[in-house]
Amino acid sequence: MKYKGGCHCGKIAFEVEGEIERAMACNCSICSRKGALMWFIPREKLNLLTPESDLATYTFNKHAIRHRFCPTCGIHPFAEGKGPDGNAMAAINLRCVEGIDPDLLPVQHFDGRSL
Repeated sequence: MKYKGGCHCGKIAFEVEGEIERAMACNCSICSRKGALMWFIPREKLNLLTPESDLATYTFNKHAIRHRFCPTCGIHPFAEGKGPDGNAMAAINLRCVEGIDPDLLPVQHFDGRSL
């Protein structure tokens, strides 16, 4: 299935393809503050509809994950990094995807604080 999403002001827009089976809630310092519910997909399944130059990036700790956000409204619609297998992945913030209710999805809890 193909979904559309983006930030609050519309400066960042994207399409993403896949089946949303569950969300992941991480308790690390950034995810817990953002309140994000993440869906992990191969990076090639994420298609930006706006220029890459419209995105701002934040990294911390090991600088392995690029947390992408809108410099205008501050919303964090996705992050990019490498999966455990070394392949490029995207972590989509399901709260930024149109037409779904993330509260209806099963949530897997991840202890990112322990990393």
